[in-house]
Amino acid sequence: MKLSVLIPVHNEESTIEEVVRQVRAVNLGDIELELVIVDDASTDSTPERLDGLAGAEGIKVLTHPANRGKGAGIRTGLDAVTGDFVIIQDADLEYDPADYPSLLEPILAGRADVVYGSRFKGRVSNMAPANLMANKLLAWAASILFFKRITDEATCYKLFKTDVLRSFDLECERFEFCPEATAKTVRGRWRLVEVPISYEARTVEAGKKIRARDGLEAIWTLLRYRFKRLPAK
Repeated sequence: MKLSVLIPVHNEESTIEEVVRQVRAVNLGDIELELVIVDDASTDSTPERLDGLAGAEGIKVLTHPANRGKGAGIRTGLDAVTGDFVIIQDADLEYDPADYPSLLEPILAGRADVVYGSRFKGRVSNMAPANLMANKLLAWAASILFFKRITDEATCYKLFKTDVLRSFDLECERFEFCPEATAKTVRGRWRLVEVPISYEARTVEAGKKIRARDGLEAIWTLLRYRFKRLPAK
């Protein structure tokens, strides 16, 4: 079996190499590891740093000629993954790849098709009050709209059986990947399990990119996919 780690990246020169190092250091036993990194037209030294990683075994580097957004990076990378499972990994250091085994366990045990790493079931450090409130609001909205208790809708750590994620026929371009994936998971009646993870938030000054308007777009995306007609599973 193989886990594909899909890493969309834009202007993360200070962290991308350490993220890759941490991902490759995870002990997954007999499960093979593949990294698919999509550079979303970075303008700092990220492309040069990725050039230095591209020749390593198990690493694919893809490039967007113009900046499109995280969702577009996920869609591009998804076309290239070859694993049985795929997890989304941000290119900063907020999430800990050491949580991968816990995220894989429900799928390997046959209890889930999709696994979310819930920060609010685990450990959260340094999250700004406004971001905490926005994340709680999104989780509440998703739970109400889709009649399923979800504690962390906006978590980066979403792990899927690859064929499940591909069946979503994603349309996202930016941060609306999370609500689109959540809506299509629940409406498709795929088995969703949440497990605790650890999270160390960074500040806007340190490079955090999500903004208030992204939260509003997430709410709109949840509403849109709640009522949009979806293809049969």
